[in-house]
Amino acid sequence: MLVGLKEVLAEGKRRKIAIGSFNTPNLESILAVLSAAEELNVPVIIAHAQCHEDIAPINIIGRVMIEMAKQSRVKVCVHLDHGEDYQYCKRAVDLGFTSVMIDCSTATYEENVAQTAAVVAYAHAHGVDVEGELGALPQREGGGEATVADPTELYTKPALVPDFVKRTGVDALAIAFGTAHGIYKTKPVLNMDIITAVAQKTNVPLVMHGGSGISHAEYREVIRRGIVKINYYSYMSYAGYQAAKETIEEKDSDFFHNLALRVQKEMRENVYETLKVFGNFWWLSEWV
Repeated sequence: MLVGLKEVLAEGKRRKIAIGSFNTPNLESILAVLSAAEELNVPVIIAHAQCHEDIAPINIIGRVMIEMAKQSRVKVCVHLDHGEDYQYCKRAVDLGFTSVMIDCSTATYEENVAQTAAVVAYAHAHGVDVEGELGALPQREGGGEATVADPTELYTKPALVPDFVKRTGVDALAIAFGTAHGIYKTKPVLNMDIITAVAQKTNVPLVMHGGSGISHAEYREVIRRGIVKINYYSYMSYAGYQAAKETIEEKDSDFFHNLALRVQKEMRENVYETLKVFGNFWWLSEWV
């Protein structure tokens, strides 16, 4: 069933788990995510990132996401991930997305507040929830890196959180504490104390971006400290790529539809294992 962001995150808080948010730029990824969530009976978020517009235009893939969310047996939030400007966020709201994220994390603090508040005003007037971001990740969602000598300069400053939340009215807050988008080249060093400090200053649900590639122990710890939503895409997508590569090299099929089915199966397995960790399904796992 199609629901809003606040509804799925409230369930995450109640169950002391994290809700997985997965970018789904094609049909195979949508099917993979929803199938895994339905088997585990957990709420889930399927997301479209603005940087994927050239892969799957929002007016096409968004309609598919919304319809499939309505038909799902579990609660599904359809979310815009990393909306880069007011107009694109407005498009998602008007299309029927139940949640949007406005990412002004690389702007000045005052610009971030102003632009985020503008999106919140429009979205809330249409019954749509909003995620904002305070702090920035060194590796950007669409590629490229933030140009700073010391990556810790990008970390969320807990002292700013109460003012940001009050002035913007966001329903969820993405924070930066050492993760990055994409495939990790070196093991990330996470400053978990930032999560704790931020959680002490606000009741707004906290979000971790760059969730792929984190150890199971680190997932458990960030959830324990207050993270309620974890964004995950790169390693799911890479699992699909590996499956496609192996299928082609093994010459298992000459038809694209068979290739797509294997990719979907491998992505589903990756999502299933990930959701088990996020949802604390320890009795189904060997990693405890």
